[in-house]
Amino acid sequence: MKRRILHLDAFSGAAGNMFLGALLDLGLSRKALLEALAPLGLDYRLVVKRVQRNGFASRYVDVRVPVSAERRRAEARAHAKAGASRGKKAHGHTHGHTHGHAHGHAHDAHGHDHAAPAHGHVHHGRHYTEIRDRIADAGLDAAVRDRALAIFEALGRAEARVHGVALEAVHFHEVGAVDAIVDVCGAAAGLALLGVDYVTCSPIAVGHGTIESDHGRIPVPAPATLELLVGIPTVPAHVSWETITPTGAAILKTVVDAFEPMPAMTVERVGYGAGNDRSGPMPNVLRATLGHDSALSRDRIVGLETNLDDLVPEHFDYLMERLFEAGALDVSLQSLQMKKNRPGFLVRVLGRPGDRDVLARILFAESTAIGVRATEWDRIVLPRSNRRLKTSLGVVSVKCIETPDGELELSPEYDDCRKLARRHDLPLRQVVERVRAEAREAWSV
Repeated sequence: MKRRILHLDAFSGAAGNMFLGALLDLGLSRKALLEALAPLGLDYRLVVKRVQRNGFASRYVDVRVPVSAERRRAEARAHAKAGASRGKKAHGHTHGHTHGHAHGHAHDAHGHDHAAPAHGHVHHGRHYTEIRDRIADAGLDAAVRDRALAIFEALGRAEARVHGVALEAVHFHEVGAVDAIVDVCGAAAGLALLGVDYVTCSPIAVGHGTIESDHGRIPVPAPATLELLVGIPTVPAHVSWETITPTGAAILKTVVDAFEPMPAMTVERVGYGAGNDRSGPMPNVLRATLGHDSALSRDRIVGLETNLDDLVPEHFDYLMERLFEAGALDVSLQSLQMKKNRPGFLVRVLGRPGDRDVLARILFAESTAIGVRATEWDRIVLPRSNRRLKTSLGVVSVKCIETPDGELELSPEYDDCRKLARRHDLPLRQVVERVRAEAREAWSV
């Protein structure tokens, strides 16, 4: 079965509305999106515009939230009072916040409890728990609900860590909260409506400089954004403005399956989601490519090899375990006859190119290797996935492999079957056959 793949080029970063704009530009129906979000019961207007960014036609999404006249007057008084206070103090902070999207929306949330307004600022908003409960109880499609909750939890945990508060104390400004809910739930719903099975993304371009937030001047990327970028590859954007927002980072961290170059795929459509209009070396857009793979996919792997004539054989099991923990795709040991008729071993490790140095360091640390050969190869692979199945004997991981003629081969995980064989005192072969039969029945193979 062909997978629907979405690849993102984050050469100018990403924000929540840029992600949503890119999906709409790919062909996501605005009407279908609004219908999917209707159960949330939010009061907002989704404005989608066709704009130009450095010559690129793209879609700009704006979430407009009604603001009462009374609240506008209260906020005007609070801002005026805060401004007067700042004028009297040499080291006063700026407490204004920007509700705009895409690089104007510096801080989507903050971790302080604003039960009492500080410095005359009027705070209206929702706590993380309120937003979480609204999404959980809204009656959204289960897959959309679960993905949206995961994105918001990532965002909330980043804010909580930065501000040193509990997750439940994280507070979102009222307008910013609606923005974020629409962006997050819209991203989850859009992926489902477009039938996306797999998401990849380039390294994220990160700007530098400072921005004004509700907590005063802060560095770029914003602290919560940087927290969300832990473990994600980034590159310098060479621009002095915010390229990646907390909401954008939370969405990418949650929905992207692999940060890598565009995978082998047949391209169907290309879309562009616009951020604010910025002057710079690159257009301020997020590019999205939608396509599908074939029954035969291609990727790139690295092979590491070393010849050893003094490896203690019983140590190989530990070496293999360490290599697999570090991301090795396969590890093998082959007997050799080496120079001066010494018996030896060839250790071969297959991995992803990005893991080359990590795997080589393990070979040096856990074996007697003093040199490692490295070669990159193109690899042709069949589509495969791992699924968990609750069988009559217990839960088993099953590898599903699609053959070139469209047949599905099922391979139960050996370690899981071995545990079940011992638990039920059954022959291993019988357990494997039983799991395979139940998997075929459960998945209508």
